Amino acid sequence: MTVRNLDAVFQPKSVAVIGASQRPGSIGSMVWRRLIEGGFTSPLWAVNPHHAGDFEAFDGRPVLADAGDLPEAPGVAIICTRPATWPALVHRLGGMGTRAAIIVGEVRDESDQADLRHALAAARPHLLRIVGPGSLGALTPALNAQLGAAASIARKGGVAWVSQSNALTNAVLRWAAPRGLGFSHVIALGDEADVDVGDVLDYLASDPSTRAILLEVDTIRAARKFMSAARAAARNKPVLALRSGRDDKGDALYTAAFRRAGLVRVDTLDDLLDEIETLGVGRVAASDTATLITSDRGVAALARDAFMKAGDTLARWDDEALAAIQAALPHAQAGNPLVLGDTAKPEHFGLALQTLATHRSSGTAFVVHAPTHSAPVDAVARALIEQQRYAYRGMLACFFGGVDEKTRDELHAHGIPVHTTPRRLARGFARLVDYRLGRELLMQTPETMPAQGPAAIEAAQGEARAALAAGRTELKGQEAARLLALFGLTTQAQDEPGVKSVVDVSVEFRDDDNFGPVFRFAAPSPDDFSPPLRVYSLPPLNPVLSRDIIAHSPYARYAAPEPTLAALTELSQFVCEVREIVGLRLTLRVLPEAVVVVAPCLQLAEKRSRFAIVPYPRRLEETLDWHGERLTIRPIRPEDEAMHRTFVESMTPDDLRLRFFSAVRSFDHTQLARMTQIDYDREMALIAVVQGEDGQPRTLGVVRAVADPDNETAEFAVAILSNLKRGGLGRLLMSRIIAYVRTRGTHWLLGEALRENAPMIGLARACGFTVTPTEDPGVVGFRMPLD
Repeated sequence: MTVRNLDAVFQPKSVAVIGASQRPGSIGSMVWRRLIEGGFTSPLWAVNPHHAGDFEAFDGRPVLADAGDLPEAPGVAIICTRPATWPALVHRLGGMGTRAAIIVGEVRDESDQADLRHALAAARPHLLRIVGPGSLGALTPALNAQLGAAASIARKGGVAWVSQSNALTNAVLRWAAPRGLGFSHVIALGDEADVDVGDVLDYLASDPSTRAILLEVDTIRAARKFMSAARAAARNKPVLALRSGRDDKGDALYTAAFRRAGLVRVDTLDDLLDEIETLGVGRVAASDTATLITSDRGVAALARDAFMKAGDTLARWDDEALAAIQAALPHAQAGNPLVLGDTAKPEHFGLALQTLATHRSSGTAFVVHAPTHSAPVDAVARALIEQQRYAYRGMLACFFGGVDEKTRDELHAHGIPVHTTPRRLARGFARLVDYRLGRELLMQTPETMPAQGPAAIEAAQGEARAALAAGRTELKGQEAARLLALFGLTTQAQDEPGVKSVVDVSVEFRDDDNFGPVFRFAAPSPDDFSPPLRVYSLPPLNPVLSRDIIAHSPYARYAAPEPTLAALTELSQFVCEVREIVGLRLTLRVLPEAVVVVAPCLQLAEKRSRFAIVPYPRRLEETLDWHGERLTIRPIRPEDEAMHRTFVESMTPDDLRLRFFSAVRSFDHTQLARMTQIDYDREMALIAVVQGEDGQPRTLGVVRAVADPDNETAEFAVAILSNLKRGGLGRLLMSRIIAYVRTRGTHWLLGEALRENAPMIGLARACGFTVTPTEDPGVVGFRMPLD
């Protein structure tokens, strides 16, 4: 399970505290007090057999002797009792219709573990979700829902905090409260017996009240679910991750996983806390560069140094911006930083913001101010608020010595984050830039590389299976070289005379306990200054991801990149297609214009772990005769973006309106990337392709199905070139997507169409869907049971 019933935790409509108490220092007392102090106004019940009927003891709320006495099923129950009571309580609550439970108590021994297993088994038939055990709780300040035993009340804000640590969660809440900072949601996951990090990321990815997610994590237990959820979340909003243990030998793999998912890794808790201010108050800056505005040369120097150290993100103004500032503020030292002078007044800060607003080259505005007689803090703050509408690309502020509470809250209310030092300002902005770059990496379209054909793949798979059938689990030398050659990789003797290499890169492919099959690349330093290359990567790789690996190498400038890109991509395809490969060791010898393999060694087995990121599912490729043409139906690939653009641009405006339910003029790269770069673990898009008259492939139609994270339902959509309708292609594609979704164990396939879209409604009926009305009279729904 994933997001199912998590809305009961994050949007609670009623709460029961099982084991509520008034005994000072008890868990039941702390949980009850937080709910009352937080101002929860929806139905709230206390369950305590020793105080049944005692309304005064529990703030005038009903007190019941037993969970079975509750007048209705609470949406969420907070369980504060000992582990031996958990199974019966969960069974009873689930039977009543309760959708979630937060278990605050901890598991301490084997007996407690057995009680937890029984509680999970009792929850499963009812789809009741369990947070914990050992959870501090879940907080939604906008609803005054402080569920759990947190150390302090959380304020409303735009950042979600997700943590595996109760202690750090308490520390963050105590840190944020006096600074006027708040959260959309806070959750401490405890032991993650049911609800885990991936589930919560899935929920928060589409939560409209959450602008950014701050994640503190020690261990990822369900890597595939985490990677899918993290990649989906990072496409929608910034996700920053903190993991302690840099000396952990597996920590570099977490860095690789976070980067592959589009998460920004931060080094310290301080960095993560700063982002509560940067992301929770202001909008994400719409620029990768910044302009510093200050009145003092010394402050300007400090701020410039901080930005240079954090990532050299100061904007280079164009001539028009420079001329505009010189005309508007003739006494200022024009440039970046913009120094307004010791006699600058508050209105000069506002004028600077207004003047730079129309000049994109100036980037995001950063006001760094040390108070002066002519420009006191509160007056400058008011000027920033008044001119905030001109900060199209975002605005952040730094006031040395801080600001008073009233001024701070006014700045926050207008979306202006406030930091106390230039260093915090610069590092916070650098992480926003990292997020934008990481998101762009997620959305880049890889160039097409020559993939190995089915015959080569089948030959390699056959040789690996034959070796296993003969009882052999390791291939070296010529046998390993022969398999690699089928994927375009050339093997060289260990010492071939006359060949001078740029570098030898050690490559290892192995199973990791958390992330499954992973690559590790290592190479020595080329000099006494550059660090050695040590990079982990999660397959599958494509040329974009391979180029990102090369970018980490100090040898990148010494060799042509294309041969290395090809070798890394071919290695990835090799291990993805030949599933019997469970381990690999070899050296990639990088030459100035080529790459060869040295000393390959392959480990074979009947079965290996699942990839954390699902590779391209080649098994779904199919070629058939269709109206005199050879038609290929296959899953869509990232490199299909250009072909897919041509496809949608070839559809008539009316067909596009019927498909997307509104008038569509064109699609930009980001939209097309979302259509072509799909997560094969949750989504499938099958395209029908033929060879055009010019010899280039051409898309005729596409059908896609997107499953919910619980795999309970999937929603489908289909589009066919306008001139090919009624030719049977829609029926052909629909039969394939129905069969695919059924094999995944999805229970229902759903869809919608405009009521005027008679061809689509006819196709749905012909495929076996039931056509139903929806809340919108202009739209009909389609339903098909798949069990």
